Amino acid sequence: MTTEPQLAGIQNATRTIELDIQGMTCASCVGRVERKLGKLDGVEASVNLPLESAVVTVPAHVSDEEIVNVVNATGYTAQLKKPQHQPGPSVDGEPAADGLGHDESHDHMSHGGTASQLRPRLITAAILTVPVFLISMIPALQFPHWGWVVLALSTPVVTWSAWSFHKAAAINARHFSSTMDTLVSIGVIAAYLFSLGQLLADPMITQHVGMDMGGHALYFEVAAVVVTFLLLGRYLEANAKQRAGDALKSLLNLGAKDATVLRERDGERVEVKVPASSLVHGDEFVVRPGEKIATDGFVVEGRSAVDTSLITGESLPVEVGPDSTVTGATINTSGRLIVRATRVGSETTLAQMGRLVSQAQTGKAPIARLADRISAVFVPAVLVLALLTFVAWIAFTGDVEAAFTAAVAVLVIACPCALGLATPTALLTGTGRGAQMGILIRGPQVLEDTRTVDTIVLDKTGTVTSGRLAVTDVVVLGSRSRNEVLTLAAAVESASEHPIAHAIAAAAPGHPPVTEFVSSSGGGVRGTVQGATVLAGRAGWLEENDVVITDAQRAALAAEQEAGSTAIWVAVDGEVAGLVSLQDTVKESSAGAIARLKELGLRPMLLTGDNAAVARKIAAEVGIAPEDVMADVLPEGKVDAVKRLQAEGATVAMAGDGVNDAAALAQADLGIAMGSGTDVAIEAADLTVMGNSLEQVAQAIELSRKTLGTIKTNLFWAFFYNTIGIPVAALGLLNPMVAGAAMAASSVLVVANSLRLRRFGK
Repeated sequence: MTTEPQLAGIQNATRTIELDIQGMTCASCVGRVERKLGKLDGVEASVNLPLESAVVTVPAHVSDEEIVNVVNATGYTAQLKKPQHQPGPSVDGEPAADGLGHDESHDHMSHGGTASQLRPRLITAAILTVPVFLISMIPALQFPHWGWVVLALSTPVVTWSAWSFHKAAAINARHFSSTMDTLVSIGVIAAYLFSLGQLLADPMITQHVGMDMGGHALYFEVAAVVVTFLLLGRYLEANAKQRAGDALKSLLNLGAKDATVLRERDGERVEVKVPASSLVHGDEFVVRPGEKIATDGFVVEGRSAVDTSLITGESLPVEVGPDSTVTGATINTSGRLIVRATRVGSETTLAQMGRLVSQAQTGKAPIARLADRISAVFVPAVLVLALLTFVAWIAFTGDVEAAFTAAVAVLVIACPCALGLATPTALLTGTGRGAQMGILIRGPQVLEDTRTVDTIVLDKTGTVTSGRLAVTDVVVLGSRSRNEVLTLAAAVESASEHPIAHAIAAAAPGHPPVTEFVSSSGGGVRGTVQGATVLAGRAGWLEENDVVITDAQRAALAAEQEAGSTAIWVAVDGEVAGLVSLQDTVKESSAGAIARLKELGLRPMLLTGDNAAVARKIAAEVGIAPEDVMADVLPEGKVDAVKRLQAEGATVAMAGDGVNDAAALAQADLGIAMGSGTDVAIEAADLTVMGNSLEQVAQAIELSRKTLGTIKTNLFWAFFYNTIGIPVAALGLLNPMVAGAAMAASSVLVVANSLRLRRFGK
């Protein structure tokens, strides 16, 4: 029996589906689809015009079929997008899907038709329009009854070449709606039918030659030229948008196509060439020098330098050996490696990058929603304005031809095509370029956030420093020898995942095993080694375990810290045995990156669990002011530190890479995960840089701001063009042909301006 709360739970559950939508041509179409879907109870839709797609949040009581039917009833053709990033059946041993879901046969940049579809119609229109224009405009080229020849030449242009405009307008009219195609279609048909009517009413109207524009009332050249210009604009737009999506396509194509897997045959391991998509968890495969690593995994055998620039954007190869993790699509440059697959199909880093970029590109920034809302009411308003223009001209001048010309010019100049393209094309190009540089922008909202942040909190270890600590000294404070202290500390730390623990464990490789291991986040570790209870960690951790630290021992700690070391207490059977000192190295790029962050108007702050002396030393090296250092911060204290800054009025960005940074990344106004970090950190972040360089953090903020700036520039010129163009046309100061050329040029210019982002960072 289903209870009421259960029913409520089912009704409140939502799912997200993706649709492919064909037939949209402008921002009005976007607004219409979103509006219609939004009328369904609990449904929210975000439509992307260049990608011809929609991401729809659907409650449980609404079926996918209902969603598709609503879009189809609106006049467009919708279908559910094929699952793209579903994990393949690799877990149970079957071949995995590649996880990228990239369909080469479908061109997402083809709204209004692909370049190849538009080309024949454009060529036909251009060939026929040239003589129409020359005969109509140049009296010397005219001949008796030239009007009928112009009619014959312009008819295919106005009908066949302009078919896509008329078809879209008719579909919209059937649903009592209008888009930019409505404006174009009405303008072209009006010019054509008006001229045809004049010619039929007086078949001898062009029997005389040498007529200038004022000598006849034929506008065939207007109809033909407007169609040709608009087709040319749409053709250039299709080509340009294709380039805008190239970055994502090239990212998705980075993966290796084949893998050389090791299989057992007759008791021997032999190499078998298989498609990379057929790899399963646990497969061991060979990567020779010059080959791409087929999927994510760790090195089982061999040493080499791996070029990770395709994923991380970093130019220097990374040295790998046994147990090193490697990423699919990176290139093995020197030695032979045997790698065991740990992630395949949609689980791989490359697939996740593709998914994040796709999500970002299908999202919508608040600024884009404003443009969509304006566009939605724009076309009906223009239709009314064109009618008022016609009526006003008749009323004040009685000149039907002048009234007609002004009304058609208003229709043509007002098309909001550039408005609809302003945001998505810039977002496509910016996020695509970011992906090429190893910078993943989670969504359009992030662009707005990067504009407002004024403070950036940098986690020290792994972000500002390399995070590769090394033991530099062991201070004996008890009866045990230096080697004993280090070996016992290494034994108990070997069970921990902390970078400090790794460094201590590595310093004494032959250490004995540990049992009864206990770890306290931010405190330390405890375990039994060879019958002795060993503790390693902070002073507070020792005191929690009833270990007394004397003043002399504290003085020894202070001396190590003043020297810039991170010192870890070691206690054996309830007594302090010594200190293990470690030092980290500042990344070469950190000082330069922090200078760039300052240039961007950000206040860099250093956050670390290390003591104040170490923190100040690192801060001084990279150029962070002493008052901007937050030391001795426990993992749970990182969130409080971010909250405190926010309470003081700062808009905070946080950069980190560890599990213990995830909560602070989520709390910050802008979370930035370093790529060497964990999935948890990446999941909590708004921006992810796949490399380890702090330079990429500055670059990510610069790119986000640049993309937002491009969107604003596009929107300004799109609004400016319409705002200026419409009154000029209404006053009769704009020829419809010029209006058509200007409208086409505005769309092309907006796309071309967005494409400039492709050169970012080059």
